[in-house]
Amino acid sequence: MSKENLVVGLDIGTSKIRALILKKDSKGHLELVKIFEENSLGVRRGTVVDVEKTSNVIRSLFLKINQELDSELDFIIVNLNGSHLFAKESHGLVSVSRADHKISKEDIKRVLDAAQIINLASNDKIFDVRPKSFSVDERKNIKDPYDLEGVRLEVDVLALGGFTPYLVNTEKAVENAGLEIVESVPSPIAVARAVLSEEQKHSGCAVLDIGAGISTIAVFKNSHLIHFSVLSIGSDDITSDIAVGLKISPAMAEKIKIEYGRCLLNGKDVKRKIDVGEEEYLEFSQKLLVKIISSRVSEIFEEMNKELKEVILNNELPSGLVITGGGAKLDGVLKLAKKDFSLYCSLGSFSGPLQSDDDLSLSTVYGLALLGVDFLDGEERVSDTMNKIGSKIKSLLKLFNP
Repeated sequence: MSKENLVVGLDIGTSKIRALILKKDSKGHLELVKIFEENSLGVRRGTVVDVEKTSNVIRSLFLKINQELDSELDFIIVNLNGSHLFAKESHGLVSVSRADHKISKEDIKRVLDAAQIINLASNDKIFDVRPKSFSVDERKNIKDPYDLEGVRLEVDVLALGGFTPYLVNTEKAVENAGLEIVESVPSPIAVARAVLSEEQKHSGCAVLDIGAGISTIAVFKNSHLIHFSVLSIGSDDITSDIAVGLKISPAMAEKIKIEYGRCLLNGKDVKRKIDVGEEEYLEFSQKLLVKIISSRVSEIFEEMNKELKEVILNNELPSGLVITGGGAKLDGVLKLAKKDFSLYCSLGSFSGPLQSDDDLSLSTVYGLALLGVDFLDGEERVSDTMNKIGSKIKSLLKLFNP
């Protein structure tokens, strides 16, 4: 199998490090080659904090991949993750440079560069700028100003950034494993690529990804990313709450969450009796378990509701909220969301090589691989994550090593 036909999405997550490999057949159809995963090490709430440990896991993962596929893979699309990520709105303004006042690609690049001049905290770094809309003189809400005539060019953008040492940690962890990063993408954007359609992004939609260590939200309107944020709460916190509430080990709590976890009580309360080993049994009520789980999930929803109210007036998201990630697998999570959000709510679903009934915890890694395919195909849709108007796609490696 030739590596030139393969694209690898690498998701460095809190609980798992996953690689998903896609290829195109001779007719141009996408095929899923395989998904590989290892338990994470050196990652805390989505952030690489121990480069060596994380790198060793990645190295082990790709050793298995290379042996099984008999091919060395180095075309890697990796996620940027963690609560250190942030998004800031910014504005850029330049004068059109050409004598005939026609806007060139160089003008567009200059105005995007101007929008990157933002006051930041020490060691924070802007790694990407997403245009929301352009203005030419008095004309506003222009998607693509190229070749229009005007004197003044302006742009409103969403600038994406993070804490430089943590961004570098991700780069080093991958490179130390002998791999080359082709592109780095924030997890919320990769998730959106996996579960949102172009129609949803255009009409207005938010996607909430409940991961193990963090939860993220990305909001789209008129095919533009207009907001994203990261919350340091995830499904591991639900496990911890169960462990504390039932006075059991985290491992047993995770088992109970998977087997009996519910966000809402269906019918009457039920008493559970679980064998915890060494002829010991744990007894608890389903009602208590639901209370523990729903309290934490509602906290996630409450915080995300605050985020939405700051960026969307009157809940102007016709396509509503899409919930995905490992936490979306909890029974009753959609019903609870419909109670807590004043929006149309639905669970994420996949199309293409992965289908609607596949594991939603694969959203990030699947989205990364799809973005890699977009990159190779030279997709230039305005709403595409990989689209950079008037400039070349930058990898994180190039950003920190100009």
